[in-house]
Amino acid sequence: MAKKPEVHTVPHGEGWANRRAGSDRVSKVYDTKAEAQAAGRDTARRENTEHIIHKRDGTIGERNSYGNDPFPPKG
Repeated sequence: MAKKPEVHTVPHGEGWANRRAGSDRVSKVYDTKAEAQAAGRDTARRENTEHIIHKRDGTIGERNSYGNDPFPPKG
C-alpha cells in the first residue's frame, strides 16, 4: 500500500490553510493558525500520516507523525 502524502499547515494570504504534499491547492483557509493546525492534526490522525506545521516565514516549525513509525528508527 502506498504511503499517503503528508498534511502541511501553511500560511495562506492573511490566514492559514492545510494542503497535501505535492499539491498546489489548499483544502480550506482558516483565520487562525490554531484552527488550521487542529484541522490538519485531525486529518493526519484519520489518515495515519505526518502533520507538518510551518511558521509564517514558511520554514518548518513542528512535525508530528500519526502513522506507522518504524521501530527502531533508521539512522
